Amino acid sequence: MLKQRVFTAVILVALFLWLLLSLSATDFSLVIMLLVMVAGWEWTNLLKLGNVAARTGYLTALFLLLGAAGYSLGLFGEFDFALGQQISLIAVGLWAVIFLWLQGYPSSAILWSPKPVLGLIGLILLVATWVALASILHRDSGRWLLLLAIVIVVLADVGGYIAGRLFGKHKLAPIVSPGKTWEGFIGGMFLQLLLIAGLLWARPEFSPLALSILIIPVALYSVLGDLFESMVKRHSGVKDSSQLLPGHGGVLDRIDGIMAALPLFSLLLAQSSFV
Repeated sequence: MLKQRVFTAVILVALFLWLLLSLSATDFSLVIMLLVMVAGWEWTNLLKLGNVAARTGYLTALFLLLGAAGYSLGLFGEFDFALGQQISLIAVGLWAVIFLWLQGYPSSAILWSPKPVLGLIGLILLVATWVALASILHRDSGRWLLLLAIVIVVLADVGGYIAGRLFGKHKLAPIVSPGKTWEGFIGGMFLQLLLIAGLLWARPEFSPLALSILIIPVALYSVLGDLFESMVKRHSGVKDSSQLLPGHGGVLDRIDGIMAALPLFSLLLAQSSFV
């Protein structure tokens, strides 16, 4: 299982880097749009939409929203960063509400678990994730900024996994995700400090405070994204969003942290000294 997980991860990383470095910002955004559609199909699994017509309708709505977002942002012309920031702000606000729902689970399920509500949440989060990615990518040095955002999420996940396996004793959110521990959470945050130190070593002109303000909140939000998908899966009685990625489950299982992290990263980036 571990070998399969590592093999799949290596393939995914290699494919991601190849596409990121070889495609234009617009073309890469379009490729990711297809990935978001796959994630949307997996969201219908969490919604338990067994009806083909219902699944088709949901995916059609997602496709139309993504198309409208791309057109409104000026994907093929002058990119509208202001609109991108507004959409990201909506997503960041929704994630703040989700944090409250996590704290109140299972009682909070009455607010978010009805299919129309959870379906709408999925549409908002998926579209906002794509908008944030496109907004980051279209900035100067956008490829490297997007790569930094992904590295933050990966380090939070890897640090949490390793530290949790080695030292984990105290549950972080036992009702939502029994496997996650405070020790794992601390391990993920520790790797963020190493990332900040590495960036300061490579670019001494960067401000330690500015880097911390950019990186630490994004890492925290990535944990929030992970916990939210765990909560939805637990409530739906689903182990994985799909079986598309051997050893990893589905696309949603890999991008749950990214969905929460990218909108916040995009917002903080606009206020930082790095662009």
